[in-house]
Amino acid sequence: MTAPQQETSAPADDGSLAPDAGFAQYLAAPEGPETLPGQAGPDVPIRTVTADGRRGPVTIRIYGETPRTAGAGLVWLHGGGFVSGGLDMPESDYLGRVLASSGTPVLSVDYRLARDGVHFPVPHEDALAAWFWIRRNAAELGLDPELLCLGGAGAGGNLAVGAALYLTDAGKPLPAKLLLAYPFLHAELPPPAGGLDEDVMATLPRHLRFTLEDCVRNAENYVGGPVSMASSYAMPGYADPSGLPPTAIVACEYDDVRGSSELFAANLQRAGVPVSFFLARGAVHGHLNHAAGSPEAQPVLDFLAQELASAKAV
Repeated sequence: MTAPQQETSAPADDGSLAPDAGFAQYLAAPEGPETLPGQAGPDVPIRTVTADGRRGPVTIRIYGETPRTAGAGLVWLHGGGFVSGGLDMPESDYLGRVLASSGTPVLSVDYRLARDGVHFPVPHEDALAAWFWIRRNAAELGLDPELLCLGGAGAGGNLAVGAALYLTDAGKPLPAKLLLAYPFLHAELPPPAGGLDEDVMATLPRHLRFTLEDCVRNAENYVGGPVSMASSYAMPGYADPSGLPPTAIVACEYDDVRGSSELFAANLQRAGVPVSFFLARGAVHGHLNHAAGSPEAQPVLDFLAQELASAKAV
């Protein structure tokens, strides 16, 4: 069963996972991206290009054939709390292969991580550099610049929303749609609607949790100081979302960060921004990484593919 396409202001009970589906795989998976069999994904053409950024070159990995007719594409930013992850993690590579195999190219951005003295705005600027380069070169890439979507998972979802806010404020062309998977948008986590099942949460190994303490620590590292000094582009959940493009959000049922997605979805709706919300029941934070290649990940990928296919020019 694929996710419904209705727009909603609050998390709908529309996920396709049974409450405990896939937990045996989650719990058995070692820490890190090399988890489940089958995660290599479909065999699609892959090539690498480089965009000129303010801080140096930004690598972009392109998944899929160059379309004969210009159409939609997805600019994607991986997660990892701003300090880890990369183009080879399943959340990036497996997703890129799956979505590209459905006919829409995915352009995955290798932004600089907040390590070794790197802080905001460097990853944010890398995301924008990639976006601007892809738009400028859309025709050569077989893409319609008006149908380009922007998205990411976890910290990548943060970067996608922060970039979209900048584009809105600067009066630049916006993405046709934002696609976000369990985005990390608030440094201080709002409580999930209805709370979390603490009995289930207590069974999760530490590497499958992203707690309030984790979020504050990662946000402070990204910002390079106290959370109070973060700009709206660094922690975009606190910003006014008016003017943002239609947004599709995936949240995970057993995720400390779920409240961030729920609050952002509600704020978008209040601002008049169309929202599609999919609650992946039984899933944990980093679901697309830990469950890559498993049947439990497919409903989320189906939802994102459908949202991508339905993108329209803003």
